[in-house]
Amino acid sequence: MIDYILPLAHKQATLEAVGGKGMSLSKLLTAGIPVPDGFHVTTVSYRNFVEMNHIQPHINRLLADIDFNNTSQLEDVSAHIGMLFHNGIMPQAVSDAIKTAYAGLGSIAVAVRSSATAEDLPDASFAGQQDTYLNIQGESEVLDAVKRCWASLWTARAIAYRLKKDIKQELVALAVVVQKLALSDASGVMFTRNPINGRQSELIINAAWGLGEAVVSSFVSPDTIVMDKKSDRIISYDTADKEIMTVRTSDGTEEIQTPERLRKKHALTRDQIRRLAQLGKKIETYYQMPMDVEWALENDKLYIVQARPITVLPPEWTLPEKDVIYTKGSLAEHLPNPVTPLFATLGLEIVNRASALLWADMFDKSAKKLLPDKGAYTTINGYVYLSAKSKPLLIAVKSLSPRSLRRALTNSVARWEAARDEFQVVIQEWEEKPLHTLNAHQLMEGIQCVFYAACIYFTRIQLTLPAASVSETLFTKLFQGAARRAGMTNTAVFLSGFDTIALQSDKNLWGISEWAKKNEPLSLYLKNNPAMKIGKDFMSPAVPAGVSQEVWIEWKNRINLYFKEFGRTAYEFDFAYPTPQETLTPALESIKTFVEEKGESPFLRQDTFVKQRKQAEEEILKQIDGSRKKLFFKLLHWAQETAPMRENAIYLMGMGHPLIRRMFQELSVRFIHGGAISQTDDIYWLTKMELEALIVQLDKNMPLSDRSGVIPARKAELKKYRGYVPPSKLPEKNEKTISHAPQKLKDGKILLKGIGTSAGIVTAPACVLGSPADFESFEPGSVLVAVTTTPAWTPLFSSASAIVTDIGGPLSHSSIVAREYGIPAVMATHTATRIIRSGQMVTVDGSAGTVTLSE
Repeated sequence: MIDYILPLAHKQATLEAVGGKGMSLSKLLTAGIPVPDGFHVTTVSYRNFVEMNHIQPHINRLLADIDFNNTSQLEDVSAHIGMLFHNGIMPQAVSDAIKTAYAGLGSIAVAVRSSATAEDLPDASFAGQQDTYLNIQGESEVLDAVKRCWASLWTARAIAYRLKKDIKQELVALAVVVQKLALSDASGVMFTRNPINGRQSELIINAAWGLGEAVVSSFVSPDTIVMDKKSDRIISYDTADKEIMTVRTSDGTEEIQTPERLRKKHALTRDQIRRLAQLGKKIETYYQMPMDVEWALENDKLYIVQARPITVLPPEWTLPEKDVIYTKGSLAEHLPNPVTPLFATLGLEIVNRASALLWADMFDKSAKKLLPDKGAYTTINGYVYLSAKSKPLLIAVKSLSPRSLRRALTNSVARWEAARDEFQVVIQEWEEKPLHTLNAHQLMEGIQCVFYAACIYFTRIQLTLPAASVSETLFTKLFQGAARRAGMTNTAVFLSGFDTIALQSDKNLWGISEWAKKNEPLSLYLKNNPAMKIGKDFMSPAVPAGVSQEVWIEWKNRINLYFKEFGRTAYEFDFAYPTPQETLTPALESIKTFVEEKGESPFLRQDTFVKQRKQAEEEILKQIDGSRKKLFFKLLHWAQETAPMRENAIYLMGMGHPLIRRMFQELSVRFIHGGAISQTDDIYWLTKMELEALIVQLDKNMPLSDRSGVIPARKAELKKYRGYVPPSKLPEKNEKTISHAPQKLKDGKILLKGIGTSAGIVTAPACVLGSPADFESFEPGSVLVAVTTTPAWTPLFSSASAIVTDIGGPLSHSSIVAREYGIPAVMATHTATRIIRSGQMVTVDGSAGTVTLSE
């Protein structure tokens, strides 16, 4: 007998037959969990329908060579497949089986839920990929809802998700669960482990009025309840203003305004919370893993309508030391990604050695009371944190003392120039040594010496950079009113158009493009080839077809001179990342943009800002009386002198990184020759101890230990860490740990809120860049989305339409350069790089500080 239909709790309710959701519900019933009654429409029914209507060959043809990053293409294919299901005829045997089973429920209102065979799995939840239909009543309506569920196996996002997970499209099938609709007074979601901080001891409940669709679809901000699982104690109950609720209607469901009396009322009583938590713990014990549970409350009776594994869980952010505060400030801001093992062990040791001198200089004898045992910087789950013992009063007294303020705010430019010159001397000393003539110990000495100089330079500029932020803040605060009276909404105009290193870099690229445009064959070559191809040709000894050898040699010389002057910087302070000298794409993309006359001349842009600045100065002086003019000029001069210094100082932080990486490369080549590692960059996945052991073996002509076996696991661990959202401060004092609606919704679209730092509105596809390794994927005209940017990222700005970052503020590099380029920027969104997908259309509003995502 063919099983088109199975009861919910049936021994044949396997993953292959009833899908992930259906199998989960069957298991819950077996475990004695209250689940609304219903039945499975098995995958046999789906396959019978698809075969009878000859749908699969059409699907295979439509999906051949599809690009899962091409949203428009995916949507077109999905719509075409959807019509195939809509027009398909339900096999009579399947239709009769569904009607009989539905009649057995009493022909009542039901929920019709998709249940895919690749769904609710420990390593891929597929949450929200397929459709659910609530309040379906009547035979024809149920049959139609089943067909729509089948079609939802082929939504654009479901297709893309399977492609990314490398799941074969022709093997998937869809079952459907038809259940009695719980007439929910309240409903929501429960996580049996805290999904933000990873605490196993905490259970989180989201609750709102009505059916669960408003919570699951993030239409409402629900109540958030945090419980201690061991004691059943409610740690916190944060009552939300529940503006929307999902209710039944005569033909389905709809979202309505929540009655005023319920909006800020607790959706669950203490007893209901306790009983729900007991069910959650029972489910977690049964599955032996953390679970994401959907629940409903009907007439004080709790039902579980879905349970699936939580596939992405951060670890607990365990503090290395007690009574220590950890923040993502100072140097940690320049290490936005998890650091490699070599930087965590060798790099941070040198960073902490230099930082200890800074602390002693800043805090005198109090430094010992403030500096943690592990040093100023440490890693937690791969991320670097700045740390200090929890003595805020002592820190404030020492940092804000007249001596400290006077030293930090006076002669800042001269002190920065002195620090820069000392750093350059060290680099020049080691650059003069032929690296191939040095033994391994000497190379290691050079690496440590140059990186230590970089760390000392950073500590020195920590006492110069405050002058830039303080001067700008004071100027803005004191003369904001006068600026408004003069018709200026943004005082940043007074600090724009200065000849920073980043701007000089842009001018140099413009100059190269102007030279290239004079040679027609080279100009055509640059226009007709992507930056990635141009970069490969640059590294090749061959001359591209159509370009003369003389011109090509001159082209390469100009590019090399550019990188010699402006490539002495770093994208991140972790020396494992390639430097601009190794990553040609951004600079070549800028040149292409200029050659194609799509980008504005940096000379013209600077002239415009200089004119605007001078005009603004003239206008604001009309609003300032004689007694305040002296103060105005003093603060203006101070801010204009220090603002370029801030950009230049940060640009040069990585001045030694190109040399450091060349020395590491020299060691790597020798390690590869000795069989210790297999690839050049493998050296960064070693620890300091492992590196030192190999250096001893190398210089003593001993066989090298094979370290290649440990590297894959370390790379996998760092990849896992990249998925975490590091808290900006530890320990976390805010116990409002999780809401199922972390982003606001506007007209059904996700709205990320940040700080608007450069005005304007742009709608364009996003390009999410995790690191310099992703630069080659940047498409001109895209919205650049990154954790943060440094001055080394500046060449990308000339072809970006807007900037969005996870961290930063009005005085950050991203904000300053975005304003110079006249493109919108939104900083401090916290989760943009994790929420936004490359290729997704986004609207960036730099005035409102919002980023709106398309569906």
